[in-house]
Amino acid sequence: MKIAVVGGGSTYTPELVDGFARLGSTVSELVLIDPAAERLEIVGAFAARIFRHYGHPGRVTWTSDLDAGVADADAVVVQLRVGGQEARITDETFPLDCGCVGQETTGAGGLAKALRTVPVILDVADRIRRRAKPGAWIVDFTNPVGIVTRALLDAGHRAVGLCNVAIGFQRRFAGYLGVDPSAVVLDHIGLNHLTWERAALVDGVDRLPGLLADHMSEIADEVDIPAPVVAMLGAVPSYYLSYFYQHDKHVRESRGEKTRGQRVAEIEATLLDMYRDVTLTEKPALLGERGGAYYSEAAVGLLASLAGLDDTSVHSVNIRNNGTLPFLPADAVIEVSARACLDGPAPLPVTALPPDLAALITHTWGYEELALDAALRGGRDRVYRALLAHPLIGQHEYADALTDKLLAAGRAHLAWAR
Repeated sequence: MKIAVVGGGSTYTPELVDGFARLGSTVSELVLIDPAAERLEIVGAFAARIFRHYGHPGRVTWTSDLDAGVADADAVVVQLRVGGQEARITDETFPLDCGCVGQETTGAGGLAKALRTVPVILDVADRIRRRAKPGAWIVDFTNPVGIVTRALLDAGHRAVGLCNVAIGFQRRFAGYLGVDPSAVVLDHIGLNHLTWERAALVDGVDRLPGLLADHMSEIADEVDIPAPVVAMLGAVPSYYLSYFYQHDKHVRESRGEKTRGQRVAEIEATLLDMYRDVTLTEKPALLGERGGAYYSEAAVGLLASLAGLDDTSVHSVNIRNNGTLPFLPADAVIEVSARACLDGPAPLPVTALPPDLAALITHTWGYEELALDAALRGGRDRVYRALLAHPLIGQHEYADALTDKLLAAGRAHLAWAR
């Protein structure tokens, strides 16, 4: 099986490569694709050493030619960051001037990322469709995953969005319970980066109430949400919900501090120096600070299921709603626990959501619809309307000012805004 990775020059790629090599995947060729040729050479050579270290028989290649790289691929993983860390840092800072949270996947920063990312992803996907094998899956790990996956599906691509939030909870809960991670099945539901764990089933028994009773302090600290909030919900929110439940706190703490993007840029520079060492054959511990824990396990597991090699494992995926959440349209993209096979993922049953969760999901879905429209058609009015609709903004004064700041910051990547 040939797997192509678009954005393969990322310093995070060795995490994915480690998964393919270490977990005994059936990959015959793993091709890394990236326009940054110098960085790609460093990452590609390190990736090849990782495969050799684990004795994996597959071949690792790399190229800056997208069409050549995806040719005859069975599946393509897309992990792009249009504008690099520099654009991310801008996304994390300009909203703070208006008293709104700066973050790369939600709020005004998340919209800025969507606007510059969606057109690029759709161009890449069209080329994948022309060059990859018929029926090849596109696995999207590019943020904002929900919006990007919706764009891909609306354009007729065979795509599924992937997030590592749920697998992180699965591993953590399994550790608390002393069971193998595969024994824990999560009731994971919401939109990408707006999800809750509502149950943790082991042999059909929900162990989440006991986990909350015994480990509330650790869980609350992990998601950066006060324990009384988690207890009231009776569910574990993803740490991205902290931006919603404690918005003003994050704004206060972010002002004058290094952004996450700035810290990641420093980590990346060090990682590249480490990757140049020809004696390095395993991913360094520093890579764990880069983010995306368990991404490799999530990706390798999902690709195995989509290839028909495992139809029992449960994955956290972004797919069409199709009635799973009755308060959203069928064509909405949600994030849900699902089993997958050659025909794609099928969601596990979901019980009715309480009004507060359903309301926040619906509100954010409305913003995402408007965000995608702005990404596809451009225009200041569409950007403003999406910001006005966002749960974290929602006021004319903020939306109007943020629109101008967003467009000014994004002109290098938004042709229609120049």
